[in-house]
Amino acid sequence: MINYISSIAIPMVIFIIILYGTIEKKKMFDIFLKGAKEGINIVIKIFPTLVGLFLAIGLLRNSGVLEFIINIINPILIKLQIPSEILPLAILRPISGSASIAIATDIMKSFGVDNNIGIIASVIMGSTETTLYTIAVYTSSVGIKDTKYVLPAALIADLVGITTSIIVCQICM
Repeated sequence: MINYISSIAIPMVIFIIILYGTIEKKKMFDIFLKGAKEGINIVIKIFPTLVGLFLAIGLLRNSGVLEFIINIINPILIKLQIPSEILPLAILRPISGSASIAIATDIMKSFGVDNNIGIIASVIMGSTETTLYTIAVYTSSVGIKDTKYVLPAALIADLVGITTSIIVCQICM
């Protein structure tokens, strides 16, 4: 039943929109074209931000800085009984969704999905956001330049999400 509903959901939404537009006597194709033009303008606005962000992520992953940070923080994690294997995920999750998915997938392949490390990685993925990407895309699309209050608040929220994920999973396991 769920497969059937999910298969017809998008065609039904499109049908309802077309039916509503026909009943209201709207020029549906013109409205669609106007929306497509606005979408292209938004893509053009945020494209430089995305290129810069992807370049920074690539440099971070390939430069060895990530491994250096992990080596510095690892003794603290050992004392706190936090698995160091989740540290790359915790560092990259606020920066890049695709990089964090790749790391989470590697964790699942290496340790399994029912292992403590795999469970912590799953909860981190569900309880945090790709903060820098989201802030960069949304603020650049509407022209906001000053993010000095948004960024710290969002990063603190990610830190709370990661910390809470670890604590809850350690208690429940």
